[in-house]
Amino acid sequence: MNELRGNILQCIGNTSLLALRRVVPKNGSRILLKLENENPAGSMKDRMALAMIEAAEADGRLKANGSVVEYTAGSTGVSLSLVCAVKGYPLYVVSSDAFAQEKLNHMKILGARLQILHSESGGMTEKLTRDMIEAARIIAAKPGTFWTDQLNNKDQLAAYHKMAEEIWMQTDGKIDGFVQSVGGAGCLRGNAEALRRHNSQIHIVAVEPSESAVLSGGKPGAHKIDGVGAGFVVPLWQQGIADQIEQVST
Repeated sequence: MNELRGNILQCIGNTSLLALRRVVPKNGSRILLKLENENPAGSMKDRMALAMIEAAEADGRLKANGSVVEYTAGSTGVSLSLVCAVKGYPLYVVSSDAFAQEKLNHMKILGARLQILHSESGGMTEKLTRDMIEAARIIAAKPGTFWTDQLNNKDQLAAYHKMAEEIWMQTDGKIDGFVQSVGGAGCLRGNAEALRRHNSQIHIVAVEPSESAVLSGGKPGAHKIDGVGAGFVVPLWQQGIADQIEQVST
């Protein structure tokens, strides 16, 4: 029987693990999907949003009457919008017309105040990422404003350590590899760190856009995959955290 929850934030995490049946080749490996869409705002970013806000509350960076700001391609903004709505913090979001309108609408519905930057190429680029960061930095200079600053915020790693523990328990430790696309790199790094504590031989695969394959040593470029491929090597990325880097096109 499902337990009674006090608020929607208590519904974050403990998502299902689903085995693929029809697309796996004969004699292929068992492939499992972590259904992060089961989180209240529809993505794994609920985990990191809650972790960043609660860590800032605990150490005083975010006061009871404070506000929050973030730059986002969408999913982090939606998750922060949910967390801030429940906790009562005004949220200022810097995003772009390059990203899914549904995500922008979702943030607005949850009460976020949006600043939308125009993308000259219509897609994600290094320049757009850096422009969004600078716009968020300006808003964050206002007194009482806490900038979650997702590309630099290590508080999120604890949330992904918990995600890895769920995977380990759900598989009874029978896991050979973990595959994750890289945006801010928090999910890949956090899961890799925790899974390797259990088994150092687990194979970690990072996925990035082929149009902007900077982790593979390529040049940055425009692409249309929301939330991944920032166009530069992000601060949370670590050399050696992935055993393999795969590219996928828009």
